[in-house]
Amino acid sequence: MDDVILQATLNGPLTKADHPAVPVTADELAREAAACAREGAVEFHIHPRDAGGAESLDPATVDACTRAVRQATGLPVGVTTAAWIEPDLARRLDLVRQWHEPDYASVNLSEPGAIEIIKALLEAGIGIEAGVWTIADAELLTASDVAERVMRLMIEPTGVSPADAIPLVSAIHEVFDRADLHAPRLQHGEGEAAWILLEDAVARSIDTRIGFEDTSRLPDGSRAEDNAALVRAARILGAGA
Repeated sequence: MDDVILQATLNGPLTKADHPAVPVTADELAREAAACAREGAVEFHIHPRDAGGAESLDPATVDACTRAVRQATGLPVGVTTAAWIEPDLARRLDLVRQWHEPDYASVNLSEPGAIEIIKALLEAGIGIEAGVWTIADAELLTASDVAERVMRLMIEPTGVSPADAIPLVSAIHEVFDRADLHAPRLQHGEGEAAWILLEDAVARSIDTRIGFEDTSRLPDGSRAEDNAALVRAARILGAGA
């Protein structure tokens, strides 16, 4: 059986106004990643930022931030392809085709042009985390010609209540089961559903993730000091075991 992965998601679209410990610069991302690695994280997901602190898909920025985290940890590093960073699809495709450093990238199936972005990344030799928010996303992926080429199926409902979270991910898993997709699965949530879906992922013995992008709160509701504290709490709950 393959090892179960615990990924640390270090910043997302957050800023220091959301939490003073959110890493923004390449050096901050590297330090935070190293601290998370010491707590048991074995992969990282980052949103690279430019010199002004804004999220960026610019190749030089993406490669520099990715390289800094990898040099600090020796572990795989993935990045976002979020459409809100570059809404113009043609421009976004041009940018991702120029990336060299990311080991993988997350692609939100709910966003326009997702399948095209996946194909561009595959051409660039970058692995794909297929971000599935809904049942419709899962059905779109399974009906596509790239479903068997992604490195990971990332089940990540957004804006879902704690009560609805597990029924929704269960329905998404069923879509993938019916399609007999063999890629590893990573499941996570956000906000109040973050720890519920992490514990459900542990129960399913599949990959999961935690970090400021998903929540700044520990399982007891208290505010986490940093990403490393979140990773430590996830490990206590059995994530990555």
